[in-house]
Amino acid sequence: MDFQTVSKRYELKYMLTLEQKEKVIAAMTPYMKLDKYGRTTIRNIYFDTDAYLLVRRSIEKPAYKEKLRIRSYSRAEPDSTVFVELKKKYEQVVYKRRIALPEEEAMEWIAGEHHCPKHTQIADEINYFLDFYKTLHPVVFLSYDREAFYAMDGSDFRVTFDDTILCRPDDLSLESEVYGTPILPEDKVLMEIKCSAGIPLWMARVLSEEHIYKMSFSKYGAAYQTMIFPQLCGVPKTMMEEAVNA
Repeated sequence: MDFQTVSKRYELKYMLTLEQKEKVIAAMTPYMKLDKYGRTTIRNIYFDTDAYLLVRRSIEKPAYKEKLRIRSYSRAEPDSTVFVELKKKYEQVVYKRRIALPEEEAMEWIAGEHHCPKHTQIADEINYFLDFYKTLHPVVFLSYDREAFYAMDGSDFRVTFDDTILCRPDDLSLESEVYGTPILPEDKVLMEIKCSAGIPLWMARVLSEEHIYKMSFSKYGAAYQTMIFPQLCGVPKTMMEEAVNA
């Protein structure tokens, strides 16, 4: 199976109610289809420094930011295909580089136990990133359920809906079960529009009619603010969960 290894696009984010989601999907129906995977549970392990430098920079909303994660589209086994992804954002444009590897090899590479078995430009970029930050290690397991839609006209216009976004600072393995602290209320859905050009008129129309506005939102950033930073400050977990659902 072939996987896209390089992408350059805009990623626009919107927070929707369940009712707004249904309105958007109804507007999408003549133009877009749910991809062949249907509703999937995506698992991610994010890497950061001892001082959480990457996520703290991201929260400050700089012109340039970057992050490293390992992602799987199902519960992994040691030989399952996962993706090591280096994601950068500059002036609202998102650049992503990724390599597909067996889960065990990916984790050992990023942990510094072995070299990447693939000798490519992308591997070199990730190796430079690892060497530059030096103390990178897994800090968060983050999962969510996703429905991804693609444009029937053959363009690169895509729309995804993410819910049940959960995070945890331990049991950092893509082979483990999905569980953790929620970072969104149960009645909210994160929609992302991914495109290299403009938004189609029909999408702009439904966004305007439903008063849906673009926002800045990072899942890892929200996990840090919801779970990691409060824990560093000694806030009890029950209080964090109450704040999310308030």
